[in-house]
Amino acid sequence: MSSKSIKSLLVAVFSLASMVFANTANSQAPEPKTKEHKEEKFDAGEIIIDHVMDAHEFHLLTIPNKENHKESKHISIPLPVIMYSKDKGFSFFMSSAFHHGEKVQSGYRLLTKEFMKEHGLDTVKNGNDKVYATGKIYAVDSAGMPDANAKIYDLSLTKNATQMILSLALLLFLMLNIAKKYKSGLGVNNAPKGWQNALEPVITFVRDDVAKPNLGKKYTKYLPFLLTVFFFILINNLFGLIPGAANVTGNIAFTFILGMISFIIILFSTNKHYWSHIFWPPVPHGVKPILIPVEILGIFTKPFALIIRLFANMLAGHIIILSFICLIFIMAAMKQALGWGTSPLFTALAVFIYLLEVLVAFIQAYIFTTLSAVFIGQAFEGGHDDGHH
Repeated sequence: MSSKSIKSLLVAVFSLASMVFANTANSQAPEPKTKEHKEEKFDAGEIIIDHVMDAHEFHLLTIPNKENHKESKHISIPLPVIMYSKDKGFSFFMSSAFHHGEKVQSGYRLLTKEFMKEHGLDTVKNGNDKVYATGKIYAVDSAGMPDANAKIYDLSLTKNATQMILSLALLLFLMLNIAKKYKSGLGVNNAPKGWQNALEPVITFVRDDVAKPNLGKKYTKYLPFLLTVFFFILINNLFGLIPGAANVTGNIAFTFILGMISFIIILFSTNKHYWSHIFWPPVPHGVKPILIPVEILGIFTKPFALIIRLFANMLAGHIIILSFICLIFIMAAMKQALGWGTSPLFTALAVFIYLLEVLVAFIQAYIFTTLSAVFIGQAFEGGHDDGHH
């Protein structure tokens, strides 16, 4: 019964996604050429990039107006915009005040691809060789044109930042609620219930199969960090699979910060034995000049591996799903019957990758946590005070 419910949910999800892409495709579909209107083609790459990049709103749906593109209806959840400049100070307003880049608010404009095309800013550079970018907020001049030279600071809550805060709030809510139950004795002398019952096996798994084998007797010192990283990545991975949500773990800035946190913990866990192996490895003297630079480089490749592995895997999955859906409209652009005929195949492939991404969400959280534990264990391994493991 649950399997049928999941299948029904997935069908609904991808039907909604198909509607979103269909509406976007229709808004870009070729129309009769006139003097004031040029033919626009379906650009799959542009659509995919728009969906995986950060933004100042959660865009859900676009209802196109074929006669006037500017009157197309956008259904989205606006987010707070916080701007600062030396001349204007702080400015606070919601992203909906931009009306999807059509209006100027408090001396700022959200640059959209439509505005860039309309004003010839696709590849235009100013005198300082700065390039305008879509989705970014710029200060404007008296004519309402973006000024790339103006020094401003964007402190806005974008969809990545907002979703990350929501994930953190959910993590705190779950863990504090579970801790409260344990403190009251529930789950200690009797069977755990609810979320306590669901998360206890996962916590035990991280402790027994990740922390203890790699950290030995010191596992209790690092277990809070490992559990926090595991659940924080997992929650963000799963949130990213919700249609319209942000792919936070597919953002290099997010994985970079997590990698740097692990890197700092690894460095603070090192001992004299660790550094002696790097700067004076136990190999023949003729090999030392070759091996020492390799060992030094290895210090930085560890966090780099953590950063790139999580980022690349989570971004790639989303791109593949979107690519299969876009293929339907690419085929339809060549011939409508071909689009209808191939849609079941590409939809099935997209659903398969979506299910695979649910599994990948757990695997990538596990891999990041395990590798962090391995690298920390290597940092103090061989010292006099390390546990036997």
